[in-house]
Amino acid sequence: MQSKSVEVRFSLSQTSSDGGLLLLKEVENQIGIISRLASCIHDVRHQGYVEHSIHILLSQRVMQIAAGYEDANDCNAMRHDDVMKLCSGSDKLLASQPTMSRFENQPSNKELYNMAKAFVDQFVASYSGAPQAIILDCDDTDSIVYGQQQLSLFNNYYGDSYYMPLHIYEGFSGKLITTILKPGRRSKSLNVFAILRRLVSYLRKQWPKTIIILRGDSHFCSKEFMDWSESQKNVEFITGLTGNAVLEKLAKITIESAQNEYKATQKPVKRYHSFEYQAQSWEHSQRVVVKVEMSSMGLNLRYITTSMRCIKTKALYENAYCARGAAELRIKDHKTYLQSDRMSCTGFMANQFRLFMHSAAYVLIHTLQNEVLKGTQFCKATMKTIQLKIIKIAAQVKILKTKIQIELPKDYSQRVLLEKCFGMFELIRI
Repeated sequence: MQSKSVEVRFSLSQTSSDGGLLLLKEVENQIGIISRLASCIHDVRHQGYVEHSIHILLSQRVMQIAAGYEDANDCNAMRHDDVMKLCSGSDKLLASQPTMSRFENQPSNKELYNMAKAFVDQFVASYSGAPQAIILDCDDTDSIVYGQQQLSLFNNYYGDSYYMPLHIYEGFSGKLITTILKPGRRSKSLNVFAILRRLVSYLRKQWPKTIIILRGDSHFCSKEFMDWSESQKNVEFITGLTGNAVLEKLAKITIESAQNEYKATQKPVKRYHSFEYQAQSWEHSQRVVVKVEMSSMGLNLRYITTSMRCIKTKALYENAYCARGAAELRIKDHKTYLQSDRMSCTGFMANQFRLFMHSAAYVLIHTLQNEVLKGTQFCKATMKTIQLKIIKIAAQVKILKTKIQIELPKDYSQRVLLEKCFGMFELIRI
């Protein structure tokens, strides 16, 4: 072979590099997240000129995002892809970039609200019965803008103009509940309360006996939510709390004890202390836990506040609160690997719609990973790994008289796994 010249030609027709998208199509057939979102959008176009339905447009965009084609510009190249056509439910050329850009700017405020509700409905439907408890992991993340986008604001902490989307996941399972685009500033407590009260009230209607726990950093320490939760049954919270002189005074004995032990041993010291505290603006006193760390780096104090009083101090901080770090990994999947920070539309509502489409891709891949790939090496993998090793498969599509035949590589490294996955979906359809 070394003595022969090598020729490379782009001449193979009816092929795709994203054969694994067929698994996501099967997942969509089971859970219907794209169908839920499409049903929220009223098609105002003249039907005599329509080539691509709302469902096809939405399917095309979500599947492209799931495969790593996050920009609307990618539609021009991917509209010819036969696997993408199959997954979008179309036998024609798919939509081009101008068509997709018009589609992104179509949904109204009411339709976007209904889509946010559709994500919550999908989350509820993902359970076979009411869970005993759920955790609402809330966090917002920076999303840099590319120009003078509507409602983009300068954020002094990041030193640039940003949006600040709010992500809400379920803490035990990692399931996405919803994502809400916000201007580029930290959430005000009243705004946080308005969102969370509506969400918790809606979940309570679906699951009257489920314990609902809010978990977040100090930005989600909303006095309005804390006061409101006192009147609600089975609604708890555990959030970070910004330190102040009063809190430090209440933790003084623990701080001095840790400092004395460090002076005596010159080894790092970590201690926890719990006490009751009521800020001037709070209607009720709340339990506060302080973590005191003393080392060569100096004194480190961290505070959390919670309505839960039946859990031991150390377990409450290390097991209950610190577990919220998993939400950062989910945001990383959503933002970094699915590129949900591509907020390049001019309008704020169009960017919210983009965020929803990336969220739909997250729901599909997360369901594939946790239901179909459960117990395999990919059940704990990042979504980038899922894209590279499961979705990115060469495929040749043959359109025959009575069927469509898809050929995958015989020596594909995950062949046995995918055969089991497709076999499982075939049994479900019977």
